[in-house]
Amino acid sequence: MLGFIGLGMMGAPMAGSLVAKGFGVLTHDAAGVRVEGARSATHAGAVAEACETVILMLPDSAAVGSVLTVILPALRANAVVIDMGSSDPAETRHWAQLLSDRGASLLDAPVSGSVPKARAGTLSIMVGGEEEAFQRAEPVLRAMGETIIRTGAAGSAHAMKALNNYVYAAGLLAVSEAAMMAERLGLDQAVFAQVLNASSGRNVATETKLAQEITSRRYAGGFQLGLMRKDLATVASIARETGVQADALALCRALWDEAVAARGARADNTEIHRFLEERTE
Repeated sequence: MLGFIGLGMMGAPMAGSLVAKGFGVLTHDAAGVRVEGARSATHAGAVAEACETVILMLPDSAAVGSVLTVILPALRANAVVIDMGSSDPAETRHWAQLLSDRGASLLDAPVSGSVPKARAGTLSIMVGGEEEAFQRAEPVLRAMGETIIRTGAAGSAHAMKALNNYVYAAGLLAVSEAAMMAERLGLDQAVFAQVLNASSGRNVATETKLAQEITSRRYAGGFQLGLMRKDLATVASIARETGVQADALALCRALWDEAVAARGARADNTEIHRFLEERTE
């Protein structure tokens, strides 16, 4: 029996994918969300008591810490907890040590991919933590992802995911500004997207967001502005820890803070483009 705590936009389809692939799953969600075919526990501690492997899909380190505080006393000996959200790597290292002191293990395994990929079990998953724990968890991870990348010690996957999201955010910001300039020059936006995707400016934002979400003004890419702001804050903590003067990060983070204030934390991340338009009118 697998435990799964946190059934939000990504967690629910991920748990559903495990059920579809024949795993017995015991879930708990603070908002009372349920997954068809899975059992539901009334509290997080019951999941820890019943399951040797417990998956967490929670929004941030604060939520992870709250749940781990509850389940830590109830964890089975030799249990593996897999944090698949985008947590702060320093917090991940802290909790990994606390679990190790109790004979359990923590893997950080953040994901990359959309809700359809979560539903299909074809996510990309980065995994940090001890090798023995990874070997035990690997069949479960492969049921949710088609690409598994080992990143090193506990906290390394969360660090790499945050840094990846910063690079994506910077690319999305540049694409949004470029699209605005192209439009004001009267350039054909579809042709502009073609040029970017055939040239050195190509990135995931040009490939999957420019025509689909930005120039169409659909703004439904599936990732919230507030979550991007949280990831950028995580990278800022990494910059402080490593002593890197990350000027581009500071600018990117300031603009995302403004965008969240203007559009709301739950707005789609591609609404950075709408925010920039309104800001320059």
